[in-house]
Amino acid sequence: MMRKINYLSFGGIFPCLIVSLLLITSCKQNRSGQKHTSAKTGSAEIKYAKGFNIDYYEHYKLVSIYSGMGNHADTVQYVLLARGAKAPEGYKKAQLIEIPVKSLVAMSSMHIALADFAGSANAITGLGSLKYVSSETVRKNIAAGKVKEVGIDGTMNDEMLISMKPGLVMVMGSPDAKFSKYETLTGAGVPVMLNSEWLETTPLGRAEWVKLMAALMDKEALVNAKFDVVEKEYHRLAEIGKKAVVKPSLICGMPYKGTWYVPDGDSYMVHFLKDAGTNYKWANVHGKGSLPLNFETVAPVALQADFWINVGTVDSKNDIKAIDTRYTAFKPFKDGKIFNFNKKVNDIGSNDYWESGAVNPQTVLGDLIKIFHPELLPDHQLVYYKQLN
Repeated sequence: MMRKINYLSFGGIFPCLIVSLLLITSCKQNRSGQKHTSAKTGSAEIKYAKGFNIDYYEHYKLVSIYSGMGNHADTVQYVLLARGAKAPEGYKKAQLIEIPVKSLVAMSSMHIALADFAGSANAITGLGSLKYVSSETVRKNIAAGKVKEVGIDGTMNDEMLISMKPGLVMVMGSPDAKFSKYETLTGAGVPVMLNSEWLETTPLGRAEWVKLMAALMDKEALVNAKFDVVEKEYHRLAEIGKKAVVKPSLICGMPYKGTWYVPDGDSYMVHFLKDAGTNYKWANVHGKGSLPLNFETVAPVALQADFWINVGTVDSKNDIKAIDTRYTAFKPFKDGKIFNFNKKVNDIGSNDYWESGAVNPQTVLGDLIKIFHPELLPDHQLVYYKQLN
């Protein structure tokens, strides 16, 4: 039994498959001949994220989002302007976004989390699906009829979106998508922004996309201060985890349609596991997606592993046994050391791990260290994870 598909969270489709897909969705920009009519005043401090940059000019902000694919990094650019301000010259291919954004259409749980982190969840007026939302603010607005369902990426209702006239539609795209698929919207004056946070290789890099939301909402001071707290706490916990004397072994996930996807060594999930002081079999496999393996390859590792984590929507060992009785031979199953990331699932089936957990990596790391080394964090109570009995 696999967990429910969370259409708001691309990463939430399959546990540990969250990093398996690569975004090939970009729009190459020609920077030649740009005329900067304002003086550059600085750039955002981006320490961990590799997928975007923000430059500040006297009268506007310039956001660059990189595709991260292939030998030639394509870039999509956005000019962020105060409402009513004149657009600068030299950015014919860049989209213009009026800030602060008053109406945001979000296509992912992560986008909701970014807006929530910035204290701007009330700006969300549209979602790909209303089925899976954890944010209390957004849920209240859905109940009040203030948020419309615009369709999942790929089947978006362009006519509805154009009539809504949102300040921005934030999308994730799909492996075979091209930015040209959004030409109907952009041609009608609806800005569409790519968000590729899920390509980041570190938990802090993924969470640092909150700084992009800060630029869109004119809330840099607030967001930077909050992120500094997240960053310091993450590093504090990582130092504790890395110094663990004993590094337990583990397996992650469950097979999907006959294939067991395990996180590649460069993925942000493996970064979590390293910082939590573990011995992960495929930690040295290069790649920031997932490594597709068969049951026979993973089983020998599982038979000897100390822990088993991220097992979908199952809530008990009996649920796991019902899927495949061979799982009962795994050491973690026998020892009762199976932990799942579905402790914060609400009444409509939304798993907050995919939402607030994405912008609170310090809390996720705390959970993992508590699981693998309970003696190192004796006072920590699990937030996103729970032990299956």
